[in-house]
Amino acid sequence: MRSEVIVVGAGPTGLMLAYELTLAEVPVVVLERRPTPSPQSRAGSLQPRTAEVLDLRGLLEPLLAREPSESASGGHFATLPVELDCGSWRTRYRRPVKVSQARLEARLERLLGERGVPVLRGREVTAVAQDSEGVTAEWRAVDDASATGSVRGGHLVACDGGHSTVRRLMNVPFPGQERRMSAVAADLTLTSMSAEVPTEEGHFSQYTRVAGGFHSILHPIGPDLYRMLFGRVSGEVPDHSAPVSPDEVREALHAVYGPDTELGELRAASRFGDAARQVTRYREGRVFFAGDAAHIHMPIGGQGVNLGIQDAVNLGWKLAGTIRGWAPAGLLDSYHEERHPVAARVLRHTRAQNAIMNVGGNEDLGAVRELVTELLRLPDTNHYVSGMMSGLDLSYPGVGPRLIDVELTTEYGPTRASRLMRSGRGLLLSLDGRPRPVGDRADRVEHIMAKTEEDLDGAGALLVRPDGYLAWTDTDGTPLQEALARWFG
Repeated sequence: MRSEVIVVGAGPTGLMLAYELTLAEVPVVVLERRPTPSPQSRAGSLQPRTAEVLDLRGLLEPLLAREPSESASGGHFATLPVELDCGSWRTRYRRPVKVSQARLEARLERLLGERGVPVLRGREVTAVAQDSEGVTAEWRAVDDASATGSVRGGHLVACDGGHSTVRRLMNVPFPGQERRMSAVAADLTLTSMSAEVPTEEGHFSQYTRVAGGFHSILHPIGPDLYRMLFGRVSGEVPDHSAPVSPDEVREALHAVYGPDTELGELRAASRFGDAARQVTRYREGRVFFAGDAAHIHMPIGGQGVNLGIQDAVNLGWKLAGTIRGWAPAGLLDSYHEERHPVAARVLRHTRAQNAIMNVGGNEDLGAVRELVTELLRLPDTNHYVSGMMSGLDLSYPGVGPRLIDVELTTEYGPTRASRLMRSGRGLLLSLDGRPRPVGDRADRVEHIMAKTEEDLDGAGALLVRPDGYLAWTDTDGTPLQEALARWFG
């Protein structure tokens, strides 16, 4: 089998990357070890920047059909009792958006099917070999070891999670902090419950409890369905690879919420830890790493999906441009240069949050927790932390901030800036009535004349990269043609 790009992993990162490549009509195939999607709930909402990125491609509105668009309360930092308000970042999504990871994956996989992209489930990659002309991935069927095959492509992107098979097969180092604790994430039902069990959606800080030697976060995620995160405060814990038993979950429920709280059905469960690791290079020749295959951290604050989706959208157009032959020198390497520092920052602040959560009851950390709570109530601090947690504050070296989704009027009528980027191409937006030539780049840069009543820092024209970040404005003193050549060849 032959394809231009082999994507390994059908999680949100791999599926989003494959979708981005289809926008540029780049042939892609997805290999996934799991025969069926994971039954576990995983991320229950999307950070505001992830919502904006999906909006750029027209993917968000269908996911929000017949559902509330925002969580009932704002985001959190280290489960502290202060809502993070993203309104000061000029976004349409002041709070996390209630779209589960499972729904996002299902939507993307359905769209890929409609576009003729093979998502080959039940295929475990067994070997990866690259040469000067391409990459070959060999696989075997997980339910029949005698069924094997291979895929040949120009490039391969490993999106196969924290235990990445591709990373292991290629002996790529994964340095960082070792796991120091083990906890459980479980989806479950309850047959009875005490008054301590939350029954309504609230701020995440309201779900945390420490009692009976356990720390726990229990919150509703659907009709009669709960998600529980728990671990022991101290002492021996089960082996990290051991399956999670109903008795283990039942013990934690009784310890934290009392004997009146009884487990019904344990739908799905897994173990997680606080390891913080990151590959040194996101590119190894023709092989790239994205999402959890490139970086892992404590699962707190919805950062994993946020990072993975933006890895995919950053890499997709650069890889497509390289395959199509128009990418300028260095464009593909900018994927590592831009995204590696972003994940390194997330690893730092998730480690800080883990300490500030103070599940062990350390008095000194308790004092730190109280101080940080007071700081988060200050508007400037809340603005800074909400931008960091949501991804709205992101900008890359030599690149402007994200495009603000302003209301526009074009010759075709009223629209929003985000709706002009659904093709996955760059956007040259002229707001001052002056047409601007893009030369022979019309296949990768769309020029739109528009008007707006909103202020974009005095800019009369903007050049926007396909991932939604400003490559140029007429206020920065750089010639437009220079910016076009830098990013679009």
